[in-house]
Amino acid sequence: MPVRLRKVRKRRGSRTHGWGQIGQHRKHGAKGGRGMAGGHKHKWTWVIKYAPNHFGEKGFHPPTSKEIKAVNLDQLSVMAERLASEGSARREDGKIVLDLKSMGYDKVLGKGRLTLPVKIIAKSWTSKAEEKILASNSLIVAAE
Repeated sequence: MPVRLRKVRKRRGSRTHGWGQIGQHRKHGAKGGRGMAGGHKHKWTWVIKYAPNHFGEKGFHPPTSKEIKAVNLDQLSVMAERLASEGSARREDGKIVLDLKSMGYDKVLGKGRLTLPVKIIAKSWTSKAEEKILASNSLIVAAE
């Protein structure tokens, strides 16, 4: 574009070039400073959201979020076999009892398969896990 046709030619002599009386579109005051300026003052929300290591924190975690500890069926098979070989397994109706609530697990997932008949006491489980448990002549019970 030729210089003679640029908007700035028309605005020569106007101090603000159309940017108003306040701010005037100049330097870095218009954006709150350079770099991390204002990180403890007017830009603190940006720091919390996008610069998680700036204050030594590892990001933002909602206070209502809860981590669920889950276990797969193949892991349960290993646990049941170990308990049976040690002789420390509690049995009910010929099934090894696995109380996952007391072991610290919240949920049963459906990866793998069960090799021994077991009775599982758990807070929750997936539908795939339930199908596989019932198919292997085992039992699953909701924990109180």
